[in-house]
Amino acid sequence: MGNTTQCAIIGSGPAGYTAAIYASRAALSPVLFTGLQVGGQLMQTTEVDNFPGYPTGVFGPQLMEDLRQQALRFDTEIIQDDIVEIDFSDRPFRLIRHSGEITLADSIIIATGASAKWLGLENESRYFGIGVSGCATCDGFFYRDKSVVVVGGGDTALEEAFFLAKFAKEIHLLVRKDTFRASQILQNRLKQFPHITVHFNTELQDIIGDGKKIKSVIIKKSDNNATEQILNVEGVFVAIGHTPNAELFKGKLNLDERGYITTIKGSTKTGFPGVFACGDVQDSEYRQAITAAGSGCMAALDVERYLASRIEKNGIFCIEEESTISTIVSRNGINCLDNITL
Repeated sequence: MGNTTQCAIIGSGPAGYTAAIYASRAALSPVLFTGLQVGGQLMQTTEVDNFPGYPTGVFGPQLMEDLRQQALRFDTEIIQDDIVEIDFSDRPFRLIRHSGEITLADSIIIATGASAKWLGLENESRYFGIGVSGCATCDGFFYRDKSVVVVGGGDTALEEAFFLAKFAKEIHLLVRKDTFRASQILQNRLKQFPHITVHFNTELQDIIGDGKKIKSVIIKKSDNNATEQILNVEGVFVAIGHTPNAELFKGKLNLDERGYITTIKGSTKTGFPGVFACGDVQDSEYRQAITAAGSGCMAALDVERYLASRIEKNGIFCIEEESTISTIVSRNGINCLDNITL
């Protein structure tokens, strides 16, 4: 049949590990599945200066190892495997791992995160963390009085450029098309930043460096007849969007138009009893390590309250009425908002 846990956590970024810390301290004996990207996006980040508790900064992998060790300290079971399928039709939930093994869970916390979209250039990955970034809020401080490039034409790209404008002396905004996709209000704000230069119909062709840092980039107008141009910059910020890692939940949970899991406002509840989502897989707004960790705490508290609210009636587990559940199920003459067969 498989092992059974009160709380299964899918994902090992700041949200997943924080959820594990809180769930284990609540004596829920959580099982955390790391997924294929152990530690999440921070494993690819160098210095993190904006996570509370590290006054001199911390490298991303070290931060994730600290969170992992804290979760282990409170007896979280951590399994380095990926969940490839979940059966939501029965209780406990049935989680099938990549290895083929099965885990049964009374509740699930989804913390699978999101993946930044990249251009696919060879040197993009080579200089990731030492000149190439997908987060101005995370890394903008390191580019004080330097020249940088921001790639993208949507709201995210303009917001990244505005944030960088507080530090960088010169910003080149590369927009692939002849117009922005960004909202008009953000386009209007560009007038406030004379050191942001917009290049329409322009693509980033290559990133040039000495192996340790970026020296310049090669850009080209979309017109094939246009000549290439070199920009002397020290940073490249790719802001063409993120993809939430929610493929596993399509058709099973509510996703918004961009593929993020939707949650009840002010909570991590998905609207599906016993299933909660936290971190970047449900957050398209902030996408910070600290906000992910905070929502991981919320998810564990929501799970604790959910499990405590279940009541047994004639061999059937039900949960007490709450605003997130609207369907009353009648079984064996018992009205339940969520019925689970023992």
